[in-house]
Amino acid sequence: MTEMTASAAPFRRPDLSEAHLRRRYSAERRFKAYGIFAIAAATAMLLVLLSSIVAKGYTAFSQTYIALDIALDADRIDPSGDQDPQVLRKVKYQPLAKAALRDRFPEVSGRRDKRALSKLISGSADVTLRKFVMANPDTIGTTQTIWVKASDEIDSLRKGHVDRGAQESDRLVSDQALEWFDHLETDGAVDLRFNTTFFTAGDSREPEQAGIWGATVGSFLMLIVTLALSFPVGVLSAVYLEEFAPKNRWTDFIEVNINNLAAVPSIVFGLLGLAVFLNFFGLPRSAPLAGGMVLALMTLPTIIIAARAALKAVPPSIREAALGVGASKLQTVTHHVLPLAMPGVLTGTILGSARALGETAPLLMIGMVAFIVDIPGGFTDPATALPVQIYLWADSPERAFVEKTSAAIIVLLGFLIMMNAIAVLLRKRFERRW
Repeated sequence: MTEMTASAAPFRRPDLSEAHLRRRYSAERRFKAYGIFAIAAATAMLLVLLSSIVAKGYTAFSQTYIALDIALDADRIDPSGDQDPQVLRKVKYQPLAKAALRDRFPEVSGRRDKRALSKLISGSADVTLRKFVMANPDTIGTTQTIWVKASDEIDSLRKGHVDRGAQESDRLVSDQALEWFDHLETDGAVDLRFNTTFFTAGDSREPEQAGIWGATVGSFLMLIVTLALSFPVGVLSAVYLEEFAPKNRWTDFIEVNINNLAAVPSIVFGLLGLAVFLNFFGLPRSAPLAGGMVLALMTLPTIIIAARAALKAVPPSIREAALGVGASKLQTVTHHVLPLAMPGVLTGTILGSARALGETAPLLMIGMVAFIVDIPGGFTDPATALPVQIYLWADSPERAFVEKTSAAIIVLLGFLIMMNAIAVLLRKRFERRW
């Protein structure tokens, strides 16, 4: 009876004391605190980075304009009076803007002072006047108040990037230019407007005329080439390796190399593109076709790995049920397995494309660092990409290009966030839990 009572007593571990439990719980609380601190530190650094970029770049979305009373001299613009668009297009309108500026400040004399006065407005005033005259030919022979862009120095002054208290030799704007600007601002001839040029123009040596549209079109064309090459090849490769390939040393060798290629630095793919696509096949330099092919090579391992993971996630019962009702192996994969794995495949493809969209190094190796003003019209036209455009502007000495660089980074981050959001939505929308 005594032995039975002893055996029925609850078992107690001798080392599980109350002090030991307190130490375990304290260690668990410390671990959680370390994790929370790590997340908070990473979030704080990310916020500092984003705040710095936004603080430097948000002013690029606005542009300073100056109102000028411009005399559209008929003898200079349209001597014949025919209002021929070909004639109106060839007229040099910049002297008219400079003459209007000198009329506003008649006290300015001397060639040097007049040259300094003309630097208040941008060289794009010629384009602005040409568009106005061709859209309103009836105004020829009259005086019109037209808003033209200010130069990059005056634009920086209006946005507060120029320290008025500094010595004249230490700032971009002279004391005389400050006086002229203050006079224009007092007369209500200075206005800050939304900078549409930043989104509709190509690159330019003048900051106030530079835009991201050319680089955006180049990135879009490259992304089309990248997806057209990497998506079908990557998905077909993943289907073969996961569903049809025999498991032997050769497939193991291929799988190891695919995983290694996903970790290869992107500049190596640029060197490969330079050696193969440009030097061997003779593809045009700085073209979206060559850039897209290089990025397709870089994106291919990521798509294969993501597609294989998505195919593995499909339960074997799906395959067995399809084969059990008489479907062939190919029919099982194409009609059942691949459609169920497609959300994961698309997610991996979008994430790989987002990485390709932000790459710079491989594009520099194939010559896409060239100064391109025109908007590319096809896959073989000279073009640049948005990350490369940011790289070029960051290397420019003008102060106005600093805000252009940060603004272009904001746009690029917006594209990347949008692509990642699409990937998340696709996964949430079509994901199936087995």
